[in-house]
Amino acid sequence: MDLTLRPARVEDHDDVVAFTRDTWPERELEDYLPRTFRAWAESDDDAKRTLVADDGDAVGVIQGVHLTDREAWVQALRVHPDYRDRGLARRLTNAILSWARERGAVVCRNLVFSWNVASLGLARSLGFDPATEVRWARIDADAAADPALEVCADPDAGWTFWSDSAARDHLRGLTTHPSEAWTLSELRPADLERAAEADGLFVVQGDGTRGLAIRNRAFEADDDRWTEYAVGAWADLDAARAVVDAVARDAARLNAGRARLLLPETPRFVTDAAAARADVSGDPDFVLAADLTDPGVGAGR
Repeated sequence: MDLTLRPARVEDHDDVVAFTRDTWPERELEDYLPRTFRAWAESDDDAKRTLVADDGDAVGVIQGVHLTDREAWVQALRVHPDYRDRGLARRLTNAILSWARERGAVVCRNLVFSWNVASLGLARSLGFDPATEVRWARIDADAAADPALEVCADPDAGWTFWSDSAARDHLRGLTTHPSEAWTLSELRPADLERAAEADGLFVVQGDGTRGLAIRNRAFEADDDRWTEYAVGAWADLDAARAVVDAVARDAARLNAGRARLLLPETPRFVTDAAAARADVSGDPDFVLAADLTDPGVGAGR
């Protein structure tokens, strides 16, 4: 296939919008690329690489992000319907994996909707292995929410709880990244310290530490203001209720209407969140990881 892979340009916007406007026609789900591509093309830097496949027009797109010294992320792989099944998705992905390896990353992850069988199969064929699965709890802001257990902002207590928690084990240590939307990276003690300094760390205590949540950011979506929390982790249902109440109260304090909270996809965490009156997403999302120390990954085989 005589196509060129090159850095994205703002003038590619209309081409990309044309083939991503109806990405999942069988589902009532809007693709985010028409809203984000222009900003991505304008803001590419050493830590972000947005590529398009050029055949006179842009007919494919992908983005890589270098999240931490050792972790990269790949997202937004889209190919024009007329160019599918020609190996273009593989070429785009391998280009990003090679870029991530050159920058020193040893792992590259992505997130795929659990119902997107085609993308799951492609990811596995490219060397991505299953890492974990997550859901999202959506919580209405409530200034009157009153956690029944004590909530403090002690990063050392929070880190000790997280290090030995069922949530960390299931998530392989991953939580939503503090600055890049819809990406996951390994939680570090500095992330809890950062959250505590921003009044965004919520550590539930009562006969020991029993849960935590970590606010990442506030953002606008669907004509509403949201707050996002990197993870919700707890030891029991009472602690789950305290986490949900703490998040609801924090969202209201920041003048947000709703909050979203990352959950491990397990029967315990999903049912605890539901019992705590959080609205849990209907489908899980799968996180997959490619080992960039394997020279065959991203090398085109």
